[in-house]
Amino acid sequence: MRSVTYNEFGKPSDVLTITDSPMPEPKENEVRIKTILSSIHNHDLITIQGQYGTKPKLPALAGSEAVGTIDAIGTSVKGMQAGQRVVVTGVEGTWAEYFTAPASSVIPIPDAIDDEMAAQLIAMPMSALMLIEFLELEKGQWVIQNAANGAVGESLAMLAAERGINTINVVRSKESANELTEIGITENNVVSDDDWKDQVRQLIGDAKISGAVDSVGGQSGGDLLSLLGHGGIIAAVGAMSGQPLALNPTHLIFKQATLKGFWGGALMQKMDADNKSRLIKELIERAASGKLKLPTGGIYTLDNINEAVSGKVQSGKKGKVLIKP
Repeated sequence: MRSVTYNEFGKPSDVLTITDSPMPEPKENEVRIKTILSSIHNHDLITIQGQYGTKPKLPALAGSEAVGTIDAIGTSVKGMQAGQRVVVTGVEGTWAEYFTAPASSVIPIPDAIDDEMAAQLIAMPMSALMLIEFLELEKGQWVIQNAANGAVGESLAMLAAERGINTINVVRSKESANELTEIGITENNVVSDDDWKDQVRQLIGDAKISGAVDSVGGQSGGDLLSLLGHGGIIAAVGAMSGQPLALNPTHLIFKQATLKGFWGGALMQKMDADNKSRLIKELIERAASGKLKLPTGGIYTLDNINEAVSGKVQSGKKGKVLIKP
């Protein structure tokens, strides 16, 4: 069986290799899954670099989310059958021909959702739904986010709209704004416009922005805080700029704003089963009905994994890059 592994932390395109290894056998509470497609997430790449919140033991298997078919079933697993198409996230080793996963983390997927959507359905869209609730957003309120053309940003805009929540989507270029418009996301602002913050203020009128999602850090996070309404919450989700958050303490103090760190993976592990099932059901319903659309940025084979994770491909992608064993 072939899988993507790494023996040291570093630049993904340099340290990843294809390894031939024995077929993994499921433990009593696990299933073995034959991979159809697996997503390349930013957190996968950061993990390989050794910069994520948790570090795997080396040598390590790469990949964390996939759609596939159940190939073998552990002795204690009930209610699942071979050949069943499922999705799973938060596991190890999905960039492979086969991988094992706890049966409790496996989610059957309806035929109405195609493989390209299913391969990326849970991790990023689930984070978007969790962010909506993390920010305590309600119908009719406004939320602003930067890096809105990322997987979480696109998912948040679409899922928030279905809940009646208004989004303001901040991107770096008109090209990125047009890409959002093409998949039905409106109210997009381009930071290269000198008056983009005035455009936001004109858009909301007498309303206030109740929540903000910062995936960039640096001055971009400070800009979101400057637009946040009194009593609003800003969630720090990422640091794409590589810069510390530049926050004006006057805004924090007199807006009585709250800054909170958001780590979707950690929160999902703590979430009770009923809440997790509720959010997953919402995701599946939105995807099956076409209300949630997730573009892809290309499909690569295992043999081309180093190209797929390269800066050239990842920086120019217009959707999630997928791996097909």
